[in-house]
Amino acid sequence: MDGDLGDFLRSRRARIRPEEVGLPSHGRRRVPGLRREEVAQIAGVSVDYYIRLEQGRGPSVSDAVLDAVARVLRLDDTEHAYLRAVARPRKPSERPAAPRVRAGVQLLLDSMERTPAFVLDVRMDVLAWNALADAVFGYGRTAPDDRNIPRHVFLDPGSRDFYPEWSAVAVQCVAHLRNLAGHHQDDRRLTSLVGELSLKSEDFRRLWADHPVRECAYGVKRVQHPVAGLLTFPYETLTISQETDQSLLVYTPEPGSETAERLALLGSWTTAATAPRPTERA
Repeated sequence: MDGDLGDFLRSRRARIRPEEVGLPSHGRRRVPGLRREEVAQIAGVSVDYYIRLEQGRGPSVSDAVLDAVARVLRLDDTEHAYLRAVARPRKPSERPAAPRVRAGVQLLLDSMERTPAFVLDVRMDVLAWNALADAVFGYGRTAPDDRNIPRHVFLDPGSRDFYPEWSAVAVQCVAHLRNLAGHHQDDRRLTSLVGELSLKSEDFRRLWADHPVRECAYGVKRVQHPVAGLLTFPYETLTISQETDQSLLVYTPEPGSETAERLALLGSWTTAATAPRPTERA
């Protein structure tokens, strides 16, 4: 994704007011925030060096310089890690089209009888899920190419009804995908996904251009299920393996909450609907 580094740095320069870093704010400025010369001065590097960095011509840039720039631009830990990743991109490579989920991971999913849980890859493709996740999201009835969270959020018209807080979900989705893209610039299929969404969704294009970067390790998400009604899900995201770049996302409704009760009913309805008939039993 060419230009990501420069766009990211410019977006972060724009949000810093001169007075926040001890510079006079008077005088006319052509662009909001800090000038490149000011960032370079405060970071302790030459203006030419910083300009080359914004232009993506600094592949050998040191951690010390990146740390200094991150400090000037007041990047948080996730943005700082993103800066390091996009400043030193890896060469493109082809990842497996359908990464394999270990049998033990599927057994772990199936053992979670009260919590919807599923496995994601770096493209936010849903690779595996348990019965409750299927009951809530319908992954078992969805084509493999459509089991992708960004595609569902931005390309499925029904997602705006499914997510009552769609705007917040959309921003979060883009911020997480942007963070993943920065750390996996070598993934051609991820680059292709971003291109597809940019082409097909004006909302995605606008949010992507804002350069949000966030690691969605935990939070709360609400969904409007067509049968169970409004469900409120705190969630946790856990890394399964750095080698496979897979993560486990678990929705954890509060015990005794209305969501937990509705989820239990949804699970029982789903089990009843899929149970074999007496003549089908062995």
